[in-house]
Amino acid sequence: MWLLEEAGTEYTVKHYKRDAKTNLAPPELTAIHPLGKSPMIEMDGRLITESAAIVEVICAKHAPHMVPARDDPAYIQHLELMHFAEGSAMAPILLNLYVGRLGEAGAPLHPRINEQLNSHFGYMNDVLRPSGHFVLDDLSAADIMLSFPAEIAMMQGRAKDFPRLADFVERIHARPAYQRATAQGAD
Repeated sequence: MWLLEEAGTEYTVKHYKRDAKTNLAPPELTAIHPLGKSPMIEMDGRLITESAAIVEVICAKHAPHMVPARDDPAYIQHLELMHFAEGSAMAPILLNLYVGRLGEAGAPLHPRINEQLNSHFGYMNDVLRPSGHFVLDDLSAADIMLSFPAEIAMMQGRAKDFPRLADFVERIHARPAYQRATAQGAD
């Protein structure tokens, strides 16, 4: 939604309530896609799932300036970071979430998970450009994708450990389009 707001594209949101105990998708959502995942969008009559695919498709149609040109050296970093966001950064975040639910049974896994969280958040902190963005000197698709793991780092109280990442999160939260999207998502 934030990307759609940044692109100035009209959209309609349909909310689905997950099961309060299991956090699983309701039948109405699994009827649309068998995995019951979100986000998903319908654009030009096609259902699109997976965040990076959604971001790429929206940028191609509505915000091409948010993706480096294929002949630009920054394009490879764009691809790496788009895939890093969910392929690498989210793995220890999700492990931390699920293993945390195991209580004492998960305790032996926490040191490794914490090491991976530190490593991934540290990498994100270090690859931020002086402009405060990941790939371009203005908001890019990679910034959109990396915003969620960066926000998780801040929710875990890691601002002092990763100050550049904390500044990134503070700046994106101050963007009018981000604030509009947040308000729209809360409805």
